[in-house]
Order: sequence, then C-alpha cells, then structure tokens
Amino acid sequence: MALLAEYSCKATPGRRVVEIYDADAYLGDDDAMKAARTQVVAGNGYHLYLRSLQPDIDVDVTIRIWDTPLPSPPADAEGHIPVSIESETGILVINQLGLGPAGEMNLPRPGVYEGHAWWTNRQVTAAYYDTTLGRLTDDTPDGWLTEAWRNCPVTERYVLDLAYTREPEPIDDEDL
Repeated sequence: MALLAEYSCKATPGRRVVEIYDADAYLGDDDAMKAARTQVVAGNGYHLYLRSLQPDIDVDVTIRIWDTPLPSPPADAEGHIPVSIESETGILVINQLGLGPAGEMNLPRPGVYEGHAWWTNRQVTAAYYDTTLGRLTDDTPDGWLTEAWRNCPVTERYVLDLAYTREPEPIDDEDL
C-alpha cells in the first residue's frame, strides 16, 4: 500500500457539521446530514457529512488517497465507517456550514473513491466544550471564550482513507 496524495486542513464544524463534496456538487442532502447524527459520517455518493458534537472548536480533516489495499483504522480510533465519494472534477471541497470552504484537495484523477472514515477525540473535545461553557460568568472577559476554543488541549480529528475504484458516471444531458 502506497500513499498517493494527502491533504489536511482545519475546519470549524458550523452547526456541528463539516461537509466534503466535489467542486461541482453544490446541492446538499438533508437525509445524509440527518444520518450523520447517528453514524458520525454519512453521505450520498457526492457529499460526505462529518458530525461533531460541538460547533465552535476547529477540527482537523485529513483526506488520504492510497493505492490499494487501504490501511486499517488505528486502534485508538473512536469509530469508523465505510464511505464512498464521486468526484467528476477531481477536486474535493472541505466546507464549513455557514462559514464557507476551509480548503480543497486536488485528487490524482476524477472518479469514484471508496474506503473508510475514522475519527479521534470527538468525545473529549465535546466534554471540553461543555465544561468551558459551564465556566462562563457575567464577569468573563471579552475574548476569553475565543481563546479557550483556540487552546483546546486535544484536537478532534476526522480522516478519510480512500482509494480510486472507477471512472465517474457519465453526465446525462437531461440532468443539466
């Protein structure tokens, strides 16, 4: 197994969600977003939704493209799930809901990529978030909360380990 490409960025999980999609796939999917509430990561083939337990502390998002076979999720992963995403353009956008794109990755080539998503520090980041909010008082200085988010002692992380599986589906002119 060889790592062919890797991209990482920080993203704020606006409304507790980070979205990954092909650069031309603008329309979201409410059903997939709802499924992410229980599955943590869910998608519809063109969009993936990563569901955090908090909306304000930046998370790390890493997309790794491998030659097959894929590495297994690490033993310390809190969870993992199979994923698939189709990219006609060969560009994946990492989007912060309500805030806009956090970054984009150029894939080795357009196509369908399959693999798994895994995550770490989701629970402990949520606990830090809740504890920090509980410390707020009327006397808390301006900027204290922003600084607390910046200084979170752990990093919530989501990793997509993917491999190219096939060409994208051809576009039907009736779909345009």
